[in-house]
Amino acid sequence: MKDTVWHKYSFFWITLGFFVFSLAGHWIFAWYAFVDEQAAHGLPAERGSYLVEVLRDTLENWQSEFLQLMWQVAGLAYLFYVGSTQSREGEERMEAKMDAMLARMDPKEGEGVIRALDRKYLRK
Repeated sequence: MKDTVWHKYSFFWITLGFFVFSLAGHWIFAWYAFVDEQAAHGLPAERGSYLVEVLRDTLENWQSEFLQLMWQVAGLAYLFYVGSTQSREGEERMEAKMDAMLARMDPKEGEGVIRALDRKYLRK
């Protein structure tokens, strides 16, 4: 399997596809609802009025859903990887301590255990 941009960032591409599909669907169905509403009031369906209404609705939805979710994902990722107690730095420190302890037991045996664990868990 090649390490291409499509494979490396596949979650991003799938999420982007869902986003574009749902946004297009929202705007298309909103147009039909807008036309029906304007017809019920005896008014013409103008693109300018539609655009203002659909953008307002879209941004209102993003404010309540999308931005909240983005903060949860991005905020937690930032805090997780940059210095919180659960950050990767703490794990790396613990691994270094374990490596040092294993190396002290019997240098040859300890190095063998470390290499076996590195191979098993794909540690570089």
